[in-house]
Amino acid sequence: MHFSPGAPVLKSYDLVNWEIIGHSVPTLDFGANYNLDGGNAYRGGTWASTLRYRKSNQLWYWIGCVNFWVTYIYTAPDAAGPWTQAAQLPGGTCYYDCGLLIDDDDSMYVVYGATNVSVAQLSSDGLSQVTTQPVFGAADAGANGLEGNRLYKRNGYYYVLDDNPNTGTTYIWKSTSPWGPYTSKILVSSIPSPTAGGSTPDQGSLIETADGNWYFMSFTWAYPLGRMPILAPVTWGDDDFPIVTTDANGGWGKSYASPLTAHPTPSWTGTDKFEGTSLGPAWEWNHNPDSTKYSVNNGVTLSTATVTYDLFSARNTLVHRPDGPFPVGTVEMDFTNMADGDRAGLSAFRDISASIGVWRNGDNYTITVIEGMTQDESTWATTSNGTISATAGITGGKVWFRASLDARSSGSTKGNFSYSTDGTTFTSLGPRYSLSTLYNLFVGYRFGIFNHATKALGGSVSIVSFTSA
Repeated sequence: MHFSPGAPVLKSYDLVNWEIIGHSVPTLDFGANYNLDGGNAYRGGTWASTLRYRKSNQLWYWIGCVNFWVTYIYTAPDAAGPWTQAAQLPGGTCYYDCGLLIDDDDSMYVVYGATNVSVAQLSSDGLSQVTTQPVFGAADAGANGLEGNRLYKRNGYYYVLDDNPNTGTTYIWKSTSPWGPYTSKILVSSIPSPTAGGSTPDQGSLIETADGNWYFMSFTWAYPLGRMPILAPVTWGDDDFPIVTTDANGGWGKSYASPLTAHPTPSWTGTDKFEGTSLGPAWEWNHNPDSTKYSVNNGVTLSTATVTYDLFSARNTLVHRPDGPFPVGTVEMDFTNMADGDRAGLSAFRDISASIGVWRNGDNYTITVIEGMTQDESTWATTSNGTISATAGITGGKVWFRASLDARSSGSTKGNFSYSTDGTTFTSLGPRYSLSTLYNLFVGYRFGIFNHATKALGGSVSIVSFTSA
């Protein structure tokens, strides 16, 4: 996507509790538009990519296609990084929605494609393509589309997992060779979601645990929060095809026995006071940031990086994932060093955005709520900078902004803003605003902390803390 760093890496010991540990793509080094220079890259960047560890050289490999044209390969000695761009395949070599398999003999294969699926073999170092060939197409399964490819090996058989998003169907393909021929079966189709209001799960990955048990991790489209990961046990039939364990009604179970002994990870909620000199892995930027316009040193200083009235065009918006059905984000901000015309605050950030912030106009400071900032869902050009729904005066140099969301796909899908001058008593400001439930941008909402100029660069704000609850 358009968030930088890209391709987040998560770690779990039990498949239930997960921790963000880093990003495979340290910066979106794919063109000027990824810097919001001469355009934008909304819904660009990396889509369905692949990550695998290779024992023979003790390297992690990440592979993904960008802009439907170029495939990049990044490597790292540790999943948490540091990651390095190790190779770029020739233009036009796009491993779209790819899956990497490192075979028993250390050969490396990549399955990829949309509708027509191919398998490529990589060189011995995994950094170039040796050969590629088509292996099957959607029509071979009576489908009108395929995507989300993954490649596995079990008991001498090669398996490709992919899906038809048009029908909510996930397929599993089996062969004795990575090159085929493959036969297919339906793994799940139009299976009810375990989440109220969520879509049919239709894409994901198979996982084998150390004790030899298998699971299917998929996701349900549950906007406005986003694509929500879900997990179900898998058994294997006499024909060596996997079978997803469903509930008594044939749906995805609302709960299953824990796959492994529970191993809690750090909470996704809590307060970040930005201790030290770098951001934690839970933080990303909207597009690549201008590194000269921010600093981290027991707090984050955001200097204005763009002169604009358009939040979607403003560089250095710092974003954080909401968590849970009723996420609340609270930012503590010192705005003493704002310049005339600057706007800084907190947004519910997506292609339909709303924000609360402090605006400086001369010597006057006003808390302003804006709703209805929108983008065109095909070009991602800004179609509206929104309308002001509420204002309040403020004095002093510090403020807390809070965004409270009903992010349930079956809920009100509304949000509201509030502010405080002491961090304890919050005052609601403005009416409840609507959150988008559309899938077009794929990702769900982010809390976005912004600071941009409307007259001239030079001002700054200090982010003292951010609390996710």
